[in-house]
Amino acid sequence: MSLISLQRLGSMLAGIFLCATLVHAALPTPADKPDRGSLTGQLLIASPSMGDPRFSHTVVLMVRHDHNGAFGIVINRPLGDRPLASLLAALGEKDPATAGTVRIFAGGPVEPDIGFVVHSTDYRRPDTVDIDANLALTSSREILRDIGNQRGPAKSLIAFGYAGWAAGQLEGELAQNFWFTTPQDGSLVFDDDRDEVWDRAMKRRTQDL
Repeated sequence: MSLISLQRLGSMLAGIFLCATLVHAALPTPADKPDRGSLTGQLLIASPSMGDPRFSHTVVLMVRHDHNGAFGIVINRPLGDRPLASLLAALGEKDPATAGTVRIFAGGPVEPDIGFVVHSTDYRRPDTVDIDANLALTSSREILRDIGNQRGPAKSLIAFGYAGWAAGQLEGELAQNFWFTTPQDGSLVFDDDRDEVWDRAMKRRTQDL
């Protein structure tokens, strides 16, 4: 997976956070009824036999999955930490009250210039996309401002780029055992040491068998 260096972030940020229309356009069109085999809200764990080096030892939170395709955010590829004030300044937003530092993640190889925030459902904006009862996704500069002013979600993960699959593509990769699955866990998504997320997810999958 091509990771974005922190040095490049400042020049990219002006265009990364999408308007609501574009966020929804990036997602596969939802089916009228959820697919029975949908992995939305679950974690994909790259198997040791994963042949694509961009996804080696990655864990992907599935934002949407149905017969139209799949969309997810890699949650264990940290790029580094940045002050929230500098992120907002790069977006043309100056807010002296903004405080704190956030960790930036490489969310996937597709559209690495686009930013997404995975967060707990105690926070909502008109453009927020529900993942499940506990997690949501928002892509706007306003959520960064709210996080920096202590009005944001209790838990959040900021990522650039995403992982995407065309209709039937993910199912084929699952059939070849490139991926394992396990229910999402807030500690894996937000809290655990990022270097341990893949190992912990694999152990959890083994316990679920």
